[in-house]
Amino acid sequence: MRRPLLLLLTILGLVAGSMPVAAAPAHERVRPLAQAHAHNDYEHPRPLFDALDEGFTSVEADIFLVGTELLVAHDPEDLDPARTLSSLYLDPLRERVIRNHGAVYRGYRGFQLLIDIKTEGESTYAALDALLRDPRYAFLWSSYRYGRVRQGAVTAVVSGNRPCATMTAQPTRVAFYDGRIANTTDLGPGSDARLTPLVSDNWTNLFTWTGIGAMPADQRAKLRDIVGTAHRAGQRVRFWATPDVPGPERDAIWGELVAAGVDHINTDDLKGLADFLREHG
Repeated sequence: MRRPLLLLLTILGLVAGSMPVAAAPAHERVRPLAQAHAHNDYEHPRPLFDALDEGFTSVEADIFLVGTELLVAHDPEDLDPARTLSSLYLDPLRERVIRNHGAVYRGYRGFQLLIDIKTEGESTYAALDALLRDPRYAFLWSSYRYGRVRQGAVTAVVSGNRPCATMTAQPTRVAFYDGRIANTTDLGPGSDARLTPLVSDNWTNLFTWTGIGAMPADQRAKLRDIVGTAHRAGQRVRFWATPDVPGPERDAIWGELVAAGVDHINTDDLKGLADFLREHG
């Protein structure tokens, strides 16, 4: 009886081995781009998935607390009860991390979900904190527990109306604080990367160069000093409001950001940045 069974298993194995294997979806074959940040990601035709298809490792969602729901939109007039933080981001990330055995991109750790609070900070953060800790999603996140940080598949960082004192006082957290570069208590030695692993700011508040001609030496030095100060403190750097119209000025800005080691390069043009980083990153 054993020989026929072994023969049958061998034949089935040979047949299975000769059958074509289905290709992985495009967003699972793409190489992740560590510096690519999708600004206002939810405004793309396929929120999250368009960014994943291009290899983005950081996406941004603006949230409003409406009743008990966290809705995603840029402006109040765009609110839609069907477009929740869970439906657009948390559920798809959950399914993907389960499918990829603990990562958004297989073999890559470090995906960031930047959540920009648009409504009152304390109440919105309380609702967000409860949602992120929900058993459906709790396993996804990098976390802080009694002085120690554990890296998870996704790091949730809170921007916008951030309740700093509340977050600082929490003995355990599943979200982190987006500091401001211009605030000396957020950037570098005056801060704590266990709370503030990311520092961001408006490019036009810190620099006058818009990509026309060479970057002035003093501004280049300032940029690199900011990045160096942040990195020595274990922090990552992002700028928003950088020029984002395709052309040589944008390429010049992006080139300087890459050369300086800026961690998250902000764009609404997913393919444009992905192509640039594959060529120059």
